[in-house]
Amino acid sequence: MDDIPKIGITGMPSVGKTQTLVKIIEKIEKSGYKLEGMITTTLIEKKKRVGFYVEDWQTKEKEVFARLDMDSKDKVGKYGVDLGALERVGVHAIEKAINDEDIDIIVIDEIGKMEMLSEKFCDMVIEALDSDKPIMVTLHKKSRTPLLQDIRRRDDIRILEVTAVNRNLLPYKIEKIMAEKLPPLF
Repeated sequence: MDDIPKIGITGMPSVGKTQTLVKIIEKIEKSGYKLEGMITTTLIEKKKRVGFYVEDWQTKEKEVFARLDMDSKDKVGKYGVDLGALERVGVHAIEKAINDEDIDIIVIDEIGKMEMLSEKFCDMVIEALDSDKPIMVTLHKKSRTPLLQDIRRRDDIRILEVTAVNRNLLPYKIEKIMAEKLPPLF
């Protein structure tokens, strides 16, 4: 289990966690590995962030799962959160990544405050981390929820911080870590 690469990427909001992860995913895919899971991307209107999409990495299916003007009982700060969208797209993509034998690496972006409102999401994250597949995740830096605390305490995951200074070099470092531990394709 120790030889299975499990990487956590953390950092302050808007520092480039998702962009770092996407760069790594694209490089690893060019090597022939298949990745699946979810990423979150920003919803921009009139040059302002107004929400977030959740996207299935393989199918590119995406839905708005958080928005400033969303009427929802679930809120994080000023954002209303649609847990149904997160579960339909994100949780489903993680589940596929775990169970599909053709998928080599699981990707989860982001394990953050909004996503952790979903019990199904939290359960699927634990299942993914406990699986025998390599995994790359992004983690909310400041949140101290039980799930994030448990992830930070795990001895089978290496957590690296993205900063404005290292964000251009970090993808290469993580790619190298993954390449050293990934099983050969054939």
